[in-house]
Amino acid sequence: MLDTAAAGLVLTGEDKEIVDMVHDFVLKEVRPKAAEHDISGELDWDAYNKAFEMGLVCADLPAEYGGQGLSNVSAAWIREELMYGDAGFGLTCGTNNLGIKPVLIAGTEEQKKWCVEILTSDKPGRDPRWPKKRSGFAAFALTEPEAGSDAGACKTTADKILDEDGNVKEYVLNGRKCFITNACYADFMCVVASIDRSLGYKGLTMFLVDAHLPGISIGKHEDKMGIRQSATCDVLFEDVHIPASALIGKEGEGFKIAMKTLEQGRAGVGSGCVGIMKAAMEVCVKYAQERTTMGKPIYKNQAISSKIADMEIAIETSRAIGMKVAALLDAGDPLAATLGPIAKCYCSDALNRVTTEAVQILGGYGYMRDYPVEKLMRDAKIFQIFEGTNEIQRVVISGNVIRKNKIK
Repeated sequence: MLDTAAAGLVLTGEDKEIVDMVHDFVLKEVRPKAAEHDISGELDWDAYNKAFEMGLVCADLPAEYGGQGLSNVSAAWIREELMYGDAGFGLTCGTNNLGIKPVLIAGTEEQKKWCVEILTSDKPGRDPRWPKKRSGFAAFALTEPEAGSDAGACKTTADKILDEDGNVKEYVLNGRKCFITNACYADFMCVVASIDRSLGYKGLTMFLVDAHLPGISIGKHEDKMGIRQSATCDVLFEDVHIPASALIGKEGEGFKIAMKTLEQGRAGVGSGCVGIMKAAMEVCVKYAQERTTMGKPIYKNQAISSKIADMEIAIETSRAIGMKVAALLDAGDPLAATLGPIAKCYCSDALNRVTTEAVQILGGYGYMRDYPVEKLMRDAKIFQIFEGTNEIQRVVISGNVIRKNKIK
C-alpha cells in the first residue's frame, strides 16, 4: 500500500504547520507587492529578510552544519508555497540550495562548514552594494554564452600554478559565465572550469570561489521577461587566483558533480511549477464565478469548466511526480536521477499550458496587467529552459528508455 505521507502527497504534523505558516507569510508579505516588484525588477528585500529569519531560505541545509536539515519532501512543499507567492521571489530563496549543492555533494568538511556559516549568518550591512542584504548568498556558475546545453564546450579555464615540489599551489580562472542567478548578491560561487580544454567534459573541474576576490566582475542585471524578482547576471573571471583548497572533489569531476547538482534540483523545479499553477487556477476559479455571460457565470460554460478541470489535473499530477522525486532523493534511491528529467519536463510543460489557458479564460482582461495571469504566463516560460532545456531532458529520457530496453 502506498505510504502517501512518506511520498510527500499528504501533509501531516509539523510539516503541515510549517507549510501553513509559509502560506500565511506569502499572503501577507509577498503577494501584495509582487506586481510592484515585477515592474521594478528588484527583489523585495523586506520580505526576503523575513523569509530568512523564518528559516525559509536554505531550509534543507544539513543540520550537522547549522542548517535546519529539512527533507527534500518538506523543502518541496515550502518551495511550492514560495512560488505561489511570486516565482522570482521563490527562486531567489531557493537558489542558495543550488549554489551550495556541489559542496554538499563532493566538498570537504571545511568547505561545507565555511559555506553554511556564510548562508546562515545574519550580518546587516555586509555588502555595501546591497544595503538591505542581511544574509549570505551562493551562486552556481555553469552556463556560458557558447556552453548551455553542451556543458563540455565550457571555455572558462583554470590554469594550474605549481610550487617547487610540483604540487598545485593555486589555480587561475579566466572566462565568462552567463545567466547566473543571484550572481550579483553572491558571497561564494561554485564554478565549473576546464583544466584542459582538449579533454572536453572530462577536463571540467568544480571550484569553490570567494565571489569577492579581485578579478571577478558582475555584468548587468538582465531585464527579463519573467521571474523579475530574481537577479540574473553575467560573471567575468579575469586572472582570478584561487587556492588549491578551492578544488571541489577531484580534477576532472566537475561535469559529474554539476550533473548531480542539477539532478537533485529537479524536485524543486516540479514543486515550483505547482505553486505557480495554483496561483493561476485560483484567479481563474474566482473570475469564472464572478464573470457572467448570457445570464450565467462562465464556469457553467463547458469550454471554461473543462479548462479548469485540466488545470486541477495538471496540478495534482505534477505535484505527485515532483514529490515522488523528492521522496526518492530522501531515500537515496538512484531512480531519482531517472525520474527527475521526466518531472522537470512534465511539470514545466503543464505549467505553461495552465498559465496560457488562464490568460484565455480571462480573455482581454487576462492580457492586462490589472490581473496577475499575464505575469504568471511570463514567469512560466523559463521553467522549460533553465536547469536543462526540455529538449535536452527528452534526449536524456529517451536515452534512459533505450538503455533500459536494449535489444540484445
